[in-house]
Amino acid sequence: MRRVLLAVHEGREAATKVAAAFAADLRARGIDVCVLDSEVEALQAAGVDDAHIVAAAPGAAAGCELAVVFGGDGTILRAAELCRGTGTPVLGVNLGHVGFLAEADVEDMNDVVQMVVDRSYTVEERLTVDVSVTVGGEVVATNWALNEASVEKAARERMLEIVVEIDDRPVSRWGCDGIVCATPTGSTAYNFSAGGPIVWPEVSALLMVPISAHALFARPLVVSPDSTLAIEVVGEHSTGVLWCDGRRAADLPLGSRVEVRKGHETVRLARLHPASFADRLVRKFDLPVSGWRGAAERRWEGHA
Repeated sequence: MRRVLLAVHEGREAATKVAAAFAADLRARGIDVCVLDSEVEALQAAGVDDAHIVAAAPGAAAGCELAVVFGGDGTILRAAELCRGTGTPVLGVNLGHVGFLAEADVEDMNDVVQMVVDRSYTVEERLTVDVSVTVGGEVVATNWALNEASVEKAARERMLEIVVEIDDRPVSRWGCDGIVCATPTGSTAYNFSAGGPIVWPEVSALLMVPISAHALFARPLVVSPDSTLAIEVVGEHSTGVLWCDGRRAADLPLGSRVEVRKGHETVRLARLHPASFADRLVRKFDLPVSGWRGAAERRWEGHA
């Protein structure tokens, strides 16, 4: 029996209604639908009956061929957590604002249903980061992220003092609001807001971007995916917080050391259409491209 996992932003009525219709369409084609116990009630309220729902424990993604997400990027990041270690790809249907991780919009639902039924989607492997926190030489926390790991100040009224290290060599010391260590996938998220570069997803690299640093040398850095990025919390009164994808947090007392490396597991994202990343940038950010004529026309003019 084929099985698909649904992840829904149950706080949005629009998301539950679209997900309920999607679940009914899949069941009509003989595909079982799993939802988390915490989301069953919201989907039932949206019109899905018990015959269409297989309640799932958090580890249920292992038995599913695909996880389809209805919500914004935050809901997609939650689904990536559910699918971690299972190999199950994630397909996002955007009901958020920008929805950079999403592959489809609500208007595409008929096509989405058919492509899931036909298994005509492709799958991309996206780089992640693994994160460890050491205090006094002892590892006190480990985590991971698809978009970014950020070290931020714990107190609004006080700067965070940090020393940054790359591959066991010190690079600079900053007083700042924090620092973002991002993947190419996350380059359009917090990294972008902090002034970091946009990096095409197929580029294998790690990004490091200081946030509001009080220093002359405080530029974004792009380093090898095999590098180890380290941030040490220094200064007399500095304390910080580690956030992974803005969802999972760990306190960073004075003397903490955060190490960020290329993740040992990727996240698999399902793609429905072979659109270029440049086209996605233009569409998601509504970039002005009027006046562009294309390379083919320019080449023709050159031979006229």
